[in-house]
Amino acid sequence: PDGYTPTARDLPVIGAGRTDTLIDQPAAHLLPAPETEGEAAAGPGPLYVVGDVHGYYDELREALTAEGLIDADGSWAAGNARLWFLGDFTDRGPDGIGVIDLVMQLSAEAAAAGGYCKALMGNHELLLLGAKRFGDTPVQSGAGTASFQAAWLLNGGQKTDMDRLEDHHLQWMARLDAVMEEDGHLLVHSDTTAYLEYGDSIEAVNDTVHDVLTRSEADEVWDLFRKFTKRFAFRDASGAEAARRLLDTYGGTRVVHGHSPIPYLLGEVGTEDSDGEQVAVEGPHVYADGLAIAMDGGVTMAGKLLVTQLPLAS
Repeated sequence: PDGYTPTARDLPVIGAGRTDTLIDQPAAHLLPAPETEGEAAAGPGPLYVVGDVHGYYDELREALTAEGLIDADGSWAAGNARLWFLGDFTDRGPDGIGVIDLVMQLSAEAAAAGGYCKALMGNHELLLLGAKRFGDTPVQSGAGTASFQAAWLLNGGQKTDMDRLEDHHLQWMARLDAVMEEDGHLLVHSDTTAYLEYGDSIEAVNDTVHDVLTRSEADEVWDLFRKFTKRFAFRDASGAEAARRLLDTYGGTRVVHGHSPIPYLLGEVGTEDSDGEQVAVEGPHVYADGLAIAMDGGVTMAGKLLVTQLPLAS
C-alpha cells in the first residue's frame, strides 16, 4: 500500500454520501447445531482450512467436493466437520460474490448438521468494504494521498462483484474475526505480526478490528487495511522468531495463514500478476522451522486452490 499513487480525480465515487457505519445491522442467526447425545459423545469433527479463493468459485466447489465437504449440488456433506476459510473471497477472479454466497450458505448448513463453516477477515474484505463505504474519499497513506477505490481497482477489484454486493454481504464481511485458534493451530489471514498492534489476546484483536469497522473512519480503516496487507514476516532468517511471537501471545503451536501465495513465498514467481505462468503447487508450504503453514496455493497465478485437513500428515 505504501506504493500507491495519488488518487486519480476521474475515478467513479462508490457509496458517496452514506452515513451508516460498516456494522449497523443485527447479525444473521445461523441454524443451531443439533445436540443429540450421540453427536456430543463423538466430539468435534475433522478440521479443514481453505486458502485464498479470490473469486474462483468453480475451483472452490471442485476443491470442496474433492475433500467430501460438499455434494454435487454444492450443499454441505461433511456432518460435524469443521471448516475455516482464511479470507480473501473476492477480487481478481470472476465470481467473488458467488464465493461469499456459498460460504454463507455452508455456514448455515454445517451448523444444522452439527459441524461448522467459519471465515476470517482478509485484507481484500477490508478493501471491498472500504471501496463500497468510502469510494474515492482521500485517505493518508505512507506515500501520500490514496483512496480505497483506487486501491481496490489496483488490486483486481471486479465491477461485477461491486454491482452484486448487497447489504447482507457487507454486514457478514464486517463481522468476520481476524484471528482464531483451533486444535493448536493459530489461524490468521496475513503472514504478518501486525496483529500484535491490535491486542494481546485473540478476543482483544477481534474486538479492536470490529470497533474500527463500527466507527467507520476512513483513515482508521485504511490503516487497518494497510497493516493487514503486510507479508513475509515468517519467510526469512527471523521468521521462526516472528511466528513464536504470535504463538506466545495468542496460543497454538503453528501459525496457519493465507495471503502470500506459496510460489511468491518461494520466489518462483515475481509478482501475483504473472498471468499464464504454470506454478507447481501440490499442497501447503510448511516453513519457519515448522512453525508456519502457508495455505495460499496461488490460484490467481495458475496455481492451486488449497483445501487441507489439519493437522498435516507427517
